[in-house]
Amino acid sequence: MFGRRVALIPALMMVALVGAAPDSSARTSAKTHSVIIDGMQYSPPRIEVNAGDTVIWTNKDPFPHTVTANDRSFDSDEIASKRAWKLKTREKGSFPYICTLHPTMKGILVVK
Repeated sequence: MFGRRVALIPALMMVALVGAAPDSSARTSAKTHSVIIDGMQYSPPRIEVNAGDTVIWTNKDPFPHTVTANDRSFDSDEIASKRAWKLKTREKGSFPYICTLHPTMKGILVVK
């Protein structure tokens, strides 16, 4: 009987360790999101992402555009036609942005 109890101890310890391990489903991996620049607009005009995610803006217009935060926290410089620019998000908040070459083009990046 004593031998049986000793054999159960390692098994119970393993259950305790496994139960204490962080749930892998609770962790989220970084994702990549796309914004298309076409027809003098950002599509979608508002995008919500998590901190650590990457956003890629792809210019499908035949002329350059920029992705410039109103507070200047990010700025793509000119994105030529058929080119892209990416931003890895780090800071949480709401970031309205414009194309400095075409100020009527507006978008909002929300980082949670």
